[in-house]
Amino acid sequence: MSKRDYYDVLGIKKGAAADEIKKAYRTKAKELHPDRNADNPKAEDQFKEANEAYEVLKDADKKAAYDRYGHAAFEGGMGGGGGRPSGFGGGQGDFASAFSDVFDDLFGDMMGGGRGGGGRQRASRGADLRYNLRVTLEDAYAGIQKTIQVPTSVQCGSCTGSGAEGGAEPTTCPTCSGMGKVRATQGFFTVERTCPTCSGLGQTIKNPCKECSGAGRVHKERALSVNIPKGVETGTRIRLAGEGEAGLRGGPPGDLYIFIEVAQHELFERDGVHLHCRVPVSMIVAALGGNIEVPTIDGGRSRVAIPNGSQSGRQMRLRAKGMPALRGAGQGDMFIELAVETPVNLTSRQKDLLREFEDLSEDNNPESKSFFKSVKGFWDSMKG
Repeated sequence: MSKRDYYDVLGIKKGAAADEIKKAYRTKAKELHPDRNADNPKAEDQFKEANEAYEVLKDADKKAAYDRYGHAAFEGGMGGGGGRPSGFGGGQGDFASAFSDVFDDLFGDMMGGGRGGGGRQRASRGADLRYNLRVTLEDAYAGIQKTIQVPTSVQCGSCTGSGAEGGAEPTTCPTCSGMGKVRATQGFFTVERTCPTCSGLGQTIKNPCKECSGAGRVHKERALSVNIPKGVETGTRIRLAGEGEAGLRGGPPGDLYIFIEVAQHELFERDGVHLHCRVPVSMIVAALGGNIEVPTIDGGRSRVAIPNGSQSGRQMRLRAKGMPALRGAGQGDMFIELAVETPVNLTSRQKDLLREFEDLSEDNNPESKSFFKSVKGFWDSMKG
């Protein structure tokens, strides 16, 4: 079967520039790669055909010969010597070389970067840190400025982060030539792994700094001032950019994430922006009505009118006495729940008065009267 024109295989015009050829091959390789076309039996042959075309057209000498003689330039009897022009070939090694040229363009993101640009940078970003901060409900209501002590890694002052003694610059790793990775071709595939000499940094240090042992950073506890905004709640996350761990060998620092935990309050229970408070009231106030004062989260007190005949569990709302909203304007409400207290440690006189009050209050307790009437009817029916 006759071979297709190499330019047609890559979908470009004859005389295309090197950048255009490489771009076209990259597109074809992505489109036809066998791993992405498991259900297409022709994909592998088409992929090899594209590789063969790129192997010829990427080389200026081979491309010139192909433009002049076509496929005959690489067949026997051509070139005056009865064989292929010097340096031409189409074996497995050439295919692997062609594939390797665009390996990083195809899979660079997955493998962690590619060729060119001096290889992998020696400096790496520092790790992000987490700090758990516990605050009171009052702090969450009003907002507060807090100073925290964070154990972290900071830039070494002796080598200014370079990791080399006296601040000298590291040298390019001789094993990976600054790539940070070494590559081995195994037949059809090219395999990459982290350079064992420089551990992927791309550079080595002949004389490591004695203070930081070549890391470019040392462990230290730092004092940081943190602004806690109004309305924070448990789980709120505050990000301090650049306040995390120092980067390795002069790399940029990571970030510090502060996770807020709001402590439980002895009086108030929080529900989003609303507060709940259980307030005890005397039996007399609950029966006759009256005014009581309740504490509020801002440290003040609010007067509340209790209607006569109030029962335990009754809820009353104090508007805008809750927590401020963390994002946006507005403020929640405070809900108070009445807990009617039963008097204890009564004197004989108080007991007599209560008994007298009970005798006079039969018609004032309709629920109690109805309940005991139902009980009496139940027992009468059982006897019958």
